[in-house]
Amino acid sequence: MSEFLISHFVKDYKNTKNKKVRESYGYLGGIVGIILNVILSATKITIGLLLNSIAITADGINNLSDVASSVITIVGFKLSSKPADKEHPFGHGRIEYLSGLVVSFMVLLVGFQFIKSSFERILHPTAITFEFVPFIFLLLSIGAKLWLAKFNKFVGKSINSSSLQASSFDAFGDVITSSCVALSLLLSKYTTLPLDGYIGVLVSLFILYSGYSLVKETLNPLLGEAPDPELVEELITKILSYDHVSAVHDLVVHNYGPGRVMASIHAEVPRDISITKIHEIIDTAEKEISKSLNIFLVIHIDPVNTDDKEVAATKAYMLEVLKQFPIVKSIHDFRIIGEGENKNIIFDAVIDSSIHLNSEKEEQLIKAINTELKKVHANYTAMITIDRDFSMS
Repeated sequence: MSEFLISHFVKDYKNTKNKKVRESYGYLGGIVGIILNVILSATKITIGLLLNSIAITADGINNLSDVASSVITIVGFKLSSKPADKEHPFGHGRIEYLSGLVVSFMVLLVGFQFIKSSFERILHPTAITFEFVPFIFLLLSIGAKLWLAKFNKFVGKSINSSSLQASSFDAFGDVITSSCVALSLLLSKYTTLPLDGYIGVLVSLFILYSGYSLVKETLNPLLGEAPDPELVEELITKILSYDHVSAVHDLVVHNYGPGRVMASIHAEVPRDISITKIHEIIDTAEKEISKSLNIFLVIHIDPVNTDDKEVAATKAYMLEVLKQFPIVKSIHDFRIIGEGENKNIIFDAVIDSSIHLNSEKEEQLIKAINTELKKVHANYTAMITIDRDFSMS
């Protein structure tokens, strides 16, 4: 069904990297959400009022808030598709994340409102009459929500949309809450206990949890989350495939919205190669990889000494020494300076960004590495810069 709707209402639907196609996907997801949630909301509110059930009514109002969420999703896609301008040189893609954040807060608001109503129902219980036809409608609504969740997930994954994937998560949450409501109605047939209010509290708590989870998910890209490990691996693999590139480091990825990713990286190349030749290679790499991965890539050239036997031997020994310090993941920009016997080894030592070292602990690490180095090379001193790999997760 999902593929049928997409193939019939999205022109050139397979070309998901195209901005217009992506926008059409977003509009379709929003419109389908509006239509389905309007029907579900009207049905549940009517049933809730007829049966005097706060749990069913709360669930219906929650569906009504989902209508507003779908409208916000459509507006978010429209605004995020605006082209770059002087004030926003990388476009307006992050508006999509902001729209997802608004949706998340709306979910939280609904949860707070109905946990209050549910507590009032516990304090002042009202009898609920089980009706077979409304109960069947509730079951059908659960099936509809389950389909909507899968539809949003399919569309969201197709175009890498955090807002639609958040809507999918929200819809899955509605499946659980509606199931609780249906259980409440079914149990009312066999007991006179005021279960409606208690299940209404459970529904409200789940809505609050869903809202919290959505806020967290939509805030991460706005705050600056670690890049996708698959993107990092593919990016590094592609760069290393070009001639004369021996290693890469200092990868930084900035996300300006779906399909608006900027990355910069340092590439180590032989220092004796022609500047013109390596410029052509790196320029080609930037263009080809940017097009292939749909990103904006900038590569900085780091010339390294690849022929000096002393440098090669010392670096190999240094790597053996660093095996005693598992906190160090890799090294780069390795070189030796100085004349005569006393020389300085200069390099950057990379540690995971999740490891927090203050300046005192960094000095202790550098001192410990030097102690091991001088056991063999007493006249060498390692001048180490602690670097952090923010591409690690």
